[in-house]
Amino acid sequence: MLSALWRNALASVAPPACFGCGASAPGALPLCPVCRDGLGWLSPEAVTLEAGDGTDVEAWAPLAYRGGAKALARALKFRGAVALADGMAAQVVASVPAALVEGGSLVPVPLHPARRRRRGFNQAEALARAVAGRAGLEMADCLMRAGPRGTQMGRDRNERLAALTGAMSVRPGARAPSRAVLVDDVLTTGATLLACAATLRAAGSRHVTAIAYARTPGR
Repeated sequence: MLSALWRNALASVAPPACFGCGASAPGALPLCPVCRDGLGWLSPEAVTLEAGDGTDVEAWAPLAYRGGAKALARALKFRGAVALADGMAAQVVASVPAALVEGGSLVPVPLHPARRRRRGFNQAEALARAVAGRAGLEMADCLMRAGPRGTQMGRDRNERLAALTGAMSVRPGARAPSRAVLVDDVLTTGATLLACAATLRAAGSRHVTAIAYARTPGR
């Protein structure tokens, strides 16, 4: 109780800074009114990630990866602001197409073990758990990642697909859900989601879709 009182008192003197622009964000919200109003909401239709072999994946995200949404995603991933996951999940759950998640189990996109040790958490898992709690869905953290730990940032789609070849697998003792809903923080080229989907299908998943918090414009 005392710590909560102190936080409220400090917030009244120096309101928390907006993750988007650094201005004050009244009410302890992560974004100021200007950055909230500037969020780029996307259409409710899913996009199709084309694997090239007929095993396409329907994927969706509520927001464009820019402005405040980009700032929150980066704060979660690179600044360890795990508390943001619940608010981000609320934005996902508020408008996610029911057909993408109905009857499915949420499967977070795995993080390379070396990167997870360095960060101390997997941002996709944090988001998936928050979505599961808000939507009443099951979690199936069944995937793991191996291979080189080089970043995917800056690579095009073909380079990402090549780097991910053989990198995904199902954890020993785990089972791939029949209806799997992959969860990631940001959808860029879709290569990582396609690699995860291929692994799940090979392990027995009959239906695979994907959701993310934000999507790179044009994807």
